[in-house]
Amino acid sequence: MVKPPPFDRIGKRYDESFTERDVQVAEGNWLIGQLSTPARVLDLGCGSGLPTCKQLLDAGIEVVGIDESAEMLALAEQQAPGGEYLHRDLRDIADLGEFDAAVAFFSLIMLPKADVPPLLSQLRSQLRGPKLLQIAMVLGDFDEFPIVFMGEPIAVTAYPPDDLAHVVERAGFECLDLREIKAEAEKNRLEVQLFLRAKGA
Repeated sequence: MVKPPPFDRIGKRYDESFTERDVQVAEGNWLIGQLSTPARVLDLGCGSGLPTCKQLLDAGIEVVGIDESAEMLALAEQQAPGGEYLHRDLRDIADLGEFDAAVAFFSLIMLPKADVPPLLSQLRSQLRGPKLLQIAMVLGDFDEFPIVFMGEPIAVTAYPPDDLAHVVERAGFECLDLREIKAEAEKNRLEVQLFLRAKGA
């Protein structure tokens, strides 16, 4: 029997465990303030739809969310209704058309480093208007490193701040802001998170 993907098994526990999302909510509010409706945003690795998809939809912004977990997408349909949710690989975006902005909050950590630059370059080619990009990552320097998250084994990727900025800039973006934030990722486990804002150069 094939074991379901880790985030299918984690499901709603993901939202229940994440007690510190103030910065992500603030990032969503910043993006809303930069966009004029009608606007279209791609949420790469939208997960359960909380908080970002719901924030954007509530502000009258069109959202396309993609995720590799069918279970998380089912939660997004319930918790952030009105978005277009697609079950597909995060790297499979070329046919989705143009967007005013793209967000990737803690989703690029699930990709090998070799796949991140071409994905960002593809994203840049599909951005129009303000051409905004927001990324959240975990501080570190490893590629597909095995960890246990919420009791499930996963492999994650992380960058030092300067390296992340360089990868984004080489893909055709100008970095606007990059901050390091300490947060409780799950109960009793603190981590340093990176929040980056950029725009197409």
